[in-house]
Amino acid sequence: MSRTAALSGASGFLGARLAARLIEHGWTVRALVRRRADAERLAALGAETVCGDLADRAALEMLTAGALAAVNCAGLTKARTAAEFLTVNAEGAGGFAAAAPGQVIHVSSLAARAPELSPYAASKRAGEAAARAAAGERLAIIRPPVIYGPGDAATLGLFRMAARAPLAPTPARPAARLALAHVDDVATAIIDLMERGELTGVYAVGGARPAGYAWREIISAAFGAAGRRVPFAPLPASAIRIAGLASELAGSLCGQARIFTRGKAREMLHDDWSVGESELAPNAPAAKFSLETGFADALAWYRRAGWI
Repeated sequence: MSRTAALSGASGFLGARLAARLIEHGWTVRALVRRRADAERLAALGAETVCGDLADRAALEMLTAGALAAVNCAGLTKARTAAEFLTVNAEGAGGFAAAAPGQVIHVSSLAARAPELSPYAASKRAGEAAARAAAGERLAIIRPPVIYGPGDAATLGLFRMAARAPLAPTPARPAARLALAHVDDVATAIIDLMERGELTGVYAVGGARPAGYAWREIISAAFGAAGRRVPFAPLPASAIRIAGLASELAGSLCGQARIFTRGKAREMLHDDWSVGESELAPNAPAAKFSLETGFADALAWYRRAGWI
């Protein structure tokens, strides 16, 4: 087998950065794409492309044929129903792993540790099970925490708030701890697993501080990246739950999937998104970005791109 990486989700936030980093590391990238614009963009980077999706068995076999490693970065972070989440995040994960002949790396989420919290978390746990059933000992699962960085639409709201808001709304959860990781550090962790094919099992990514940050630290770092310091505005759990319900109802009325839902509110109110030492891969690469330097990098990109 050549040093070819088969990659799904290469048009997404993490997948696009991983594709670029793999090419920098000397891998040949073959990416699964659905849109011509994505194929053209990836081809400009030097990647090969295969047209199809996770439900297309023939496309998956073409994608993974002869690949040394197959990485499934595809997944839904928002959906209208639990069934939609499962179709992509679980059934798609199993189909991808079944088609791959060699090493399989499945990109899951730290949310899979608590599948009871949300349909998204449940689908990520189900995706791990489906990939494991299909790939067995050829499988390594990686669980990133919250990922942020250049090009991320999901955390854009945090940085817009930091650039403009007169107050800093902060969940009133002083005991909560959340690990966060810059997208480049997550890509590095995935490449490390690819280049150490003997590592199988489930591994988390912890970022610069696996033990996690308090909400006030995260909010302060975001405002600090914007050169601002404003008073905190504590948000009670009830307000977060109501906001999640309101967002979900608005999405239902418009026929749109919303990332902030009742399930996402429960995830926010979960106090332990830290990463223990035993969850990390042995001799895992150190994070390049601290929270402060990572947030500054993300905000600078948003400003250059005109998103803020």
